[in-house]
Amino acid sequence: MNIRHKYFILFFLSIGLLNIACKESFLDLPIESKPTSDSDANFAENLVVGVYNSLLLGEAFGAEGDAHGLGFVSATNIISDDADKGSTASDQAATVGQLDQFTVTSSNVFVQSLWSGHYNGIAKANQALQALEKSKLVDAQKNKLMGEVRFIRAYYYFNLVRFFGAVPKITSVPADANEANTNPVYQTRASIEDIYGIIIEDLTFASNSLPLRLLTQTGRISKGTAQALLAKVYLYQKNYLKSADLCKAVIESGQYALINDYSQIWREKGNNSSESIFEIQTGIFNNTDYGVNSYSMFQGPRVGGKGGWTDLGWGFCNPSESLVNAYEPNDLRKEATIIFIDNSGKHKGTILFDGFRVPSADSVENLRYNYKAYHSENSQMESWLGNRDRKQKNIHILRLADVYLIYAESLNENGNTSLALTYLNKIRKRAGLNEKPELSKELLREAIWNERRIELAMEHDRFFDLVRTGRAAKAMQKAGKKFIEGTHELLPIPQLQIALSGGKLTQNKGY
Repeated sequence: MNIRHKYFILFFLSIGLLNIACKESFLDLPIESKPTSDSDANFAENLVVGVYNSLLLGEAFGAEGDAHGLGFVSATNIISDDADKGSTASDQAATVGQLDQFTVTSSNVFVQSLWSGHYNGIAKANQALQALEKSKLVDAQKNKLMGEVRFIRAYYYFNLVRFFGAVPKITSVPADANEANTNPVYQTRASIEDIYGIIIEDLTFASNSLPLRLLTQTGRISKGTAQALLAKVYLYQKNYLKSADLCKAVIESGQYALINDYSQIWREKGNNSSESIFEIQTGIFNNTDYGVNSYSMFQGPRVGGKGGWTDLGWGFCNPSESLVNAYEPNDLRKEATIIFIDNSGKHKGTILFDGFRVPSADSVENLRYNYKAYHSENSQMESWLGNRDRKQKNIHILRLADVYLIYAESLNENGNTSLALTYLNKIRKRAGLNEKPELSKELLREAIWNERRIELAMEHDRFFDLVRTGRAAKAMQKAGKKFIEGTHELLPIPQLQIALSGGKLTQNKGY
């Protein structure tokens, strides 16, 4: 096959949506007597569910790619100063190890999987939008469904622009392989400004088209979901006025509230709680367990040394000593975030919330694990069908505490330090900490940034926060990582993609 023709396949690896009842491609002509998005609202709904299902992609070594699997965990948590690679020194040294130590190259498999996984999701979103735009659904229903899809497309682009910087801006379905191989839109990088433009456009449409959370099905994207992500996008753009206004709208909507016990957020009973704004939905449906491939297994405690127990995973993504040392004394979030392996020499082991005993350090590979990624195998505690690779672990992407801290940061940058401090202290109060006293704008900024690290630890935000605030080089170098300022703020463009574009895709600086 001509290498140029393969390019179309790579961007649009999976034309059909995942796990939808109808087998037709969006591009097929309607079949007589079969439902279409023109005539059947349920069919249109299924198209949108297929776009949601793309969020479950976790094939770090597969053709479909990775949206929230091993590559995502590696390029968000492990790459930061909050976590170390974990497992054994040689395990995945050429994939995870490169990302952890910033020796990553453009041929890294996980980098390629992130690119293909996100563009697979975007392709599905574009296909769904094309079908919905042509449908004869009433405007309110059509706009609601399009709003959900456009939110997901915006979310994928927000990740891509933070991972890679300038990337191709693909917002339509090519007519055929020839267009995909000749239209420069599919083969060249749009500017960062253009990518943020489509993100803001999509999220604005979604926030104007979607109902409030309490008027939607559990787990579906709502008005507040779109407003919260748009507030975060504006924070990255340093548009603090718009960011603050959107945070205020979410907070005052009456749809959300912090839950009292921080540790409950990451347990099954904490899924879609009052604090939840956007989660990757997993669970049991028609006797099938839907989960992100290996998300929990990748990060679970791993047998080592003397062994003698049934381990819970592969041992990657260990909370770092730097993160441990960042907690204030008596912070309730510390024990809720980190599984500490007993290293006292007394062989007490570590008892997890479900009663499972993890042995002591002589039988466990690493000393710390991510509690937020743990899913119990005790079916009395959390549902589990036996597929350890696809545990039903919801992944929390946005929650109210994040919005509080975005609001605090935006308010502070706008000069309203008093109200900013109020929202910072709401977070600290739940954590069992004393309130911060009045601070200068500069000191409050540092306090908010530090609170983001602790409150959102191991939740895939830390590295992006360091980059957007210009602190990445100092933090990474302090953590002993081989970070080069001006290069490692971004991942390399995958070499395979450059080759498939005939060299039209350019590489990021320093790679």
